[in-house]
Amino acid sequence: MEKDMTSKKKHIQSGKDEVPTMKGIRGQVLTFKADPFFHDEKDCYDFYPDGLVAVRDGKILDVGHFEETIRKHPGLTVTDTYEDCVIMPGFVDCHLHYVQSPMIGSYGDTLLNWLNTYTFPTEAKFKDKSFADMTAKMFFRQILSQGTTTANVFATTFAESVDAFFEESERYGTRMISGKVLQDRNLPDQLRDRSAEESVMASESLMTKWHGRGRQMYAVVPRFAPTSTDAQLRLAGELYRSHLDEGVYMHTHLDEAENEIEWVASLFPEAMSYTDVYRRFGLLGPRSVMAHCCLMEEAEWQMLHDHGCGVAHCPSSNLFLGDGQFKFWEAKDPARPCRTGIGTDVGGGTNFSVLRQLGEAYKVGMLQSQSLSALKGFYMATRGGATTLRLEDRIGSISPGNEADMAVIDLRPTEFAEWRLRFSESIFDKLFVLQTLGLDNTVKATYVGGRKVYDRDRDERFSYADKR
Repeated sequence: MEKDMTSKKKHIQSGKDEVPTMKGIRGQVLTFKADPFFHDEKDCYDFYPDGLVAVRDGKILDVGHFEETIRKHPGLTVTDTYEDCVIMPGFVDCHLHYVQSPMIGSYGDTLLNWLNTYTFPTEAKFKDKSFADMTAKMFFRQILSQGTTTANVFATTFAESVDAFFEESERYGTRMISGKVLQDRNLPDQLRDRSAEESVMASESLMTKWHGRGRQMYAVVPRFAPTSTDAQLRLAGELYRSHLDEGVYMHTHLDEAENEIEWVASLFPEAMSYTDVYRRFGLLGPRSVMAHCCLMEEAEWQMLHDHGCGVAHCPSSNLFLGDGQFKFWEAKDPARPCRTGIGTDVGGGTNFSVLRQLGEAYKVGMLQSQSLSALKGFYMATRGGATTLRLEDRIGSISPGNEADMAVIDLRPTEFAEWRLRFSESIFDKLFVLQTLGLDNTVKATYVGGRKVYDRDRDERFSYADKR
């Protein structure tokens, strides 16, 4: 490809003097169009060894082989050319807590002890808007440097934590989902909602303020069943269902650890299962996203499938905290498949990289003789994640009409990686090596709405957003 590009310099313009209304980004291009868990693999993706992504007004105008695509758009300016890189859809992180960024990597023995010792004291600091602002800025710099362009994100109790998150997302123009966390029992007083009614009213007020404002989207967020009273769960379900047609989400945790499941059973003895608790309060639906789902019974998978829920596989977090492990082969059972994406789950997860999560997901599968190919993994990290969030008509694929969110993956991020990849043939062989090596500098650039918001090779990597 390098020699090929050199011979076609007449097509390449820098675009440094002004931003064209229509521009092109050139390199190897990989995008997904069907689920490889259920379709012939060759029908699930398009790969262009010398490709061109045409962008206009923040959306994908066209994608294809370079020579063919450039001829179709005579007014197009090629602004960026990436050699030895793969341009792919921006990663989709289906579950994480931006408010836990300050305590990522904290020692943990069990989930519940870890929450009490580190998580709750950290989240209590987010009543201070300046602290929330500082954390949101650092959080976005981290996820964008890892190629993540859309995420489904927990805030915490305080409205300040929600405002800080969406304000920073708005600066970059990212498509993000978040909401006030609802929690009115079984946690420290400084985090506890004073009343179920007031907490849900506050959530609705934030929804009115942020949902549909630019690319921001709102979620009703009960932390998990044990930290909400029956009244709060009932009101949360009513709020979620009354705004379903507007695209509002519900986001919570499910079946993460044995002691958590036992606790739920003691608090809700009338429920058939942990999943049934959420069903009883009207919290299951087409934009319900359930994180972890490690210790599921078959009836629970069926219930999620019947209600059209999405699930988030968070391998780094579950390995770190020693919980049960998500069984992607169960989630993707063709008899009752569930929409499945990847979550970093910071701060239980130990990094912000969706790509590195794929390396962990592979190991989790191998523990039970279930291998996860790079094709299936990168599908879940992009189009699969978008499908989990029911956003596949907007993000997750480089296809005409979709929003131009992209990650550029460097195939030679280090001397060793460049040398190692000489011995790999296909693009998926190479991507599997990169996910397994787990390097922290694999993403060369990140685009949001067609604008480069992260450039690894520049000193001022986030200068675009900082100047807005």
